[in-house]
Amino acid sequence: MKLGIMQPYFMPYIGYYQLIAAVDLFIVYDNIEYTKKGWINRNRILVNGKDAVFSISIKKDSDTLHVVQRELSNVFNRNKLLSQIKGAYKHAPYFNETFKLLERIIGNEENNLFKYIYYSLVETCRHLGIDTEIKISSNININHALKAQEKVLAICNAMHSDTYINAIGGVGIYNKDEFTTKGIALKFIKTKPFEYTQFGLPFVSCLSIIDVLMFNKVEMVKNHIYTNFQLIENTA
Repeated sequence: MKLGIMQPYFMPYIGYYQLIAAVDLFIVYDNIEYTKKGWINRNRILVNGKDAVFSISIKKDSDTLHVVQRELSNVFNRNKLLSQIKGAYKHAPYFNETFKLLERIIGNEENNLFKYIYYSLVETCRHLGIDTEIKISSNININHALKAQEKVLAICNAMHSDTYINAIGGVGIYNKDEFTTKGIALKFIKTKPFEYTQFGLPFVSCLSIIDVLMFNKVEMVKNHIYTNFQLIENTA
C-alpha cells in the first residue's frame, strides 16, 4: 500500500495533488506546529502578470500551538479574498466553474484553521476527481510525540504501508536504509514542467492550484496530475 503524508496547505500548487493521486492513502497532519513563515495559510495567484500572495488571516497565538489549535481571525474577510481572486481572473477561460468551487471553499464558515484547510483539500480533490482516501494524523494510533522520520515510520507501520512517497523536497531528510530495514520502499515525487497560457503573458510557475484551474479544463488538469511526474528512489 502506497502512503503519502503532508502538512495541510491552503490551495497549494499542483504537485501537492499529484502526491495525493499517486498514493492509496494520504494523511494530512493536524497535530503539527503552525509555521508562521510557511505556506500553511497562504499561497500565490497571478495578478497583472506577476505572482501575488494571498492568505487566510489567523488569530495571534503561541507559535508552539498545533495547526488544529489555531483559529481564523475575526477580521478575516472571506468576501474580500473572493473579490481579490475575481479581480485577478474574471477574464480567465475557466473562471465560472473554478469560482464556484472557490465560493464554497473560501465561503466556508468554519473558523478552525485545520478544519478550514481540510475542507478546501477535500473539496478540491472532489472537483478534480481524485478519490484517494484521506485521513487525519491525530486519528492514527501511534506515539504522537515522535518527530520527523520516526513519526513517518510509525504511521507507515500503523497503516501497513509497504511504500512511502514524499514530495521531492524531502530527499535530504529521510534515510533509505531506515525504511528498507522496516520493509518500506522510499520514493519521491517530482513534478514535471506544466506550462499553459496565462492571458498571453510570460508564464509564471508554481502558483496555487487556483491558477491552474482558471486556465485549464478540469480533464486536462486531472491528466497532468495523474501522469506528468516522476517517481524517484532515494539512493542515499
